Amino acid sequence: MAPSEQEDCRCPKAENIRRGIYILPNLVTAGSLFAGFYSMVATLNGNYGTAAVWIFISAICDGLDGKVARLTNTTSQFGVEFDSLADLVAFGVTPGLMMYAWALKPFGRLGWLAAFLFVVCGALRLARFNVQVTTVESKRFIGLPIPAAASMVASTVLLFNHFGWPSSYKRFAIILLIYLLAFLMVSSIKYYSFKDPELIKRQPFGFLVLAVVLLIIIATEPAIMVFVLMLLYVLSGPVGFLLTLPRRRRLEKAIHKGHEEFLNEPAIKKADK
Repeated sequence: MAPSEQEDCRCPKAENIRRGIYILPNLVTAGSLFAGFYSMVATLNGNYGTAAVWIFISAICDGLDGKVARLTNTTSQFGVEFDSLADLVAFGVTPGLMMYAWALKPFGRLGWLAAFLFVVCGALRLARFNVQVTTVESKRFIGLPIPAAASMVASTVLLFNHFGWPSSYKRFAIILLIYLLAFLMVSSIKYYSFKDPELIKRQPFGFLVLAVVLLIIIATEPAIMVFVLMLLYVLSGPVGFLLTLPRRRRLEKAIHKGHEEFLNEPAIKKADK
């Protein structure tokens, strides 16, 4: 491409930046990044429970920034890119460092390589999401979302701190968990995205009662219930994949059979003639 053509391609982006950026959604994204960074600081200071809580705060901010942008009609490509970079730090590097410092350091090279695997699979998950964002239905995620993977790690830390289990347990639990989460992030298993517009519409009264009961249960034993909820979400993808496997196989067979009949149809017509 000629230099003049390159300049022409870059001009619209430069002009968009010069016109300014939307403050509110990007400020929420910055809040998510701040929470992730502070979690990293808490990890370096050995305050792993605090670090886990700040990962959850970062996840809340991450869930809000997109909704704020859509509600205020302030979505932008800058915001999308900023959000991805913030997610990689807050939900990739931060939990990776926390897992290494909290449980994986005794494994030596195997430990930090396992933490790096979590980070790189999270980066690949984000890159794939950015590429497929316009081609995949909004109700489903392809692969485990990186905020959910980081929240699963944080909830595990809180659970171990709550029960005071020995360090030998957490080492093997975390190294197994990290490989599972890394695989699920880069897999093609589908997860519910909670972006269904029907969720914000009128719902039966029983839904409100159920939500209140759920909040009371979480408030009673937050460390246990948050872990259970995150574990259920992480496992919902593989369980849903296995439950729909027979139906998908029947559908594939039907499509293959129909394709073969379509290819054989001209030969049948010639034989009839």
